[in-house]
Amino acid sequence: MTYTDSAFLFIFFPIALVLYNVLPKKCRGTILLLLSYIFFFIISRKLIIYIFITTFIIWLFSYIVKKLQKKRDADLEKCKKDEKKLIKEKCSKKQRIFLILSIVINLGLLVVLKYSGFIGSNINALFENFGAHGRINIFKFALPIGISFYTLQAISYVTDVHKGVVKPDTNIGRLALYLAFFPQIMEGPICRYSDTAESLWNGERTTYEGLTFGLQRIIFGLAKKLIIADRLNILVNEIFARYAGFDGGIVAAGMVLYTLQLYMDFSGVMDMAIGMGEVFNVKLPENFKQPFFSKSISDFWTRWHITLGAWLRDYIYYPVSMSKISKKTTSKLRKKIGNYYGPLITSTFALFLVWLINGFWHGSAWNFIFYGMYHFTLIMLGRLFDPLNKKLISKLHIDVKRAWYKSFQIFRTIILVFIGELFFRANGLKAGFEMFKIMILKFSFKNIYNGELLNLGIDIKDFAIVIIFTIIMFIISILKEKDFDIRAKIANRNIVLRWMIYLILIISVIIFGAYGVGYIPVDPMYANY
Repeated sequence: MTYTDSAFLFIFFPIALVLYNVLPKKCRGTILLLLSYIFFFIISRKLIIYIFITTFIIWLFSYIVKKLQKKRDADLEKCKKDEKKLIKEKCSKKQRIFLILSIVINLGLLVVLKYSGFIGSNINALFENFGAHGRINIFKFALPIGISFYTLQAISYVTDVHKGVVKPDTNIGRLALYLAFFPQIMEGPICRYSDTAESLWNGERTTYEGLTFGLQRIIFGLAKKLIIADRLNILVNEIFARYAGFDGGIVAAGMVLYTLQLYMDFSGVMDMAIGMGEVFNVKLPENFKQPFFSKSISDFWTRWHITLGAWLRDYIYYPVSMSKISKKTTSKLRKKIGNYYGPLITSTFALFLVWLINGFWHGSAWNFIFYGMYHFTLIMLGRLFDPLNKKLISKLHIDVKRAWYKSFQIFRTIILVFIGELFFRANGLKAGFEMFKIMILKFSFKNIYNGELLNLGIDIKDFAIVIIFTIIMFIISILKEKDFDIRAKIANRNIVLRWMIYLILIISVIIFGAYGVGYIPVDPMYANY
């Protein structure tokens, strides 16, 4: 069962909504947790044990830290002034030990379940290259839904508790719901404890505004996924599976259409998740902000999968770049090579770690790691040549505020994003390079013009539907980029016009959605990462 299944939309979600609102307020957090575990169990069955383990680990960490802090506070009241610093440091060291343990256990579970096969097969390949006879037995593990997402949430919670950003919570139900809330468990967004834990457990009744705005966004997300993303699935799979038999034009079309499919799928599911959150009076963080209007790769990653980028920034980049070693190295380099390139060099290692983890987080394959290194290289080159670029712009008297220059930046960024997504989707790194080679050396529009693209699973009517609805989504993105609040504008219209818009959207999903005879149901794409 996924968010787009009829069983979820017409049975599970309505029952969840009714139960949530008819039960007393004190029971609503509990019913949300129970429903979330039922949803988790339907998809992952006995693998639900893993989220139980993660929940218990962070609860135990909270319990221990709370006891340590209680003892620290009691000791501080009794001690002399010159002993206070020592008591605080002692407590902090003990907390750090349990922090490291909880992170190691959570990451250990993720690595064993998701990456042990990849690591083992590469070690075996290395042994073979050196003529060694030994082999590591490779075990394949079934993955519970959302493990990559809830593990990051668990790590952010224990880290924030250690840093004093949030207080340790010994309410295991609240911690469990924070990790398992069913609208976000499949693909995120990746939340911080301070974002959702309290509002989830408080159990405020659904409001009319939350219901209408939430349903509005759910339908909008369904339109993105069912009308555009799922319709492109057959064609994209065909091109990436049989790329060797196509020319560069078809491969390039596959690259572009896959990027469109991924965006509409992922952002559509995010719209649904955030909409469901609104219905339950929970504000989930935004995960997309018109990414295809980005003027650089750095800008792109502040607009695409925002919560993952923010997590990597706050829990990897900043701790590494602000460490004592980094600060000392930066201070020395500032004196030798200046205030710009000194910090740039020391931040490179932190950025490298961020993108290595980003690539590896997405999947246990070399093409994902290459994808991370590709974006790392582009961002580093952008930073490295930024001073030179500014001088060149100044010498050529280019007005960076002009529409043509902004359009050039956006077009350049989109092309670079397309190439990255080609490697991301390819069936292995070797296939990615072969597809890129075909696209460059054998490029031709011939097989696009002659109709071959229409013989790969979808016909001219399907393409017309994709084009029309993509244009509509593009216009909506332009309005949002200009800070035009479409949802508020619709909500402020009279009831007849407002519901006419809603009905048009609902009917469009029913008529044009890619489901039923001739279409293969497509799970949310990021649920696999």
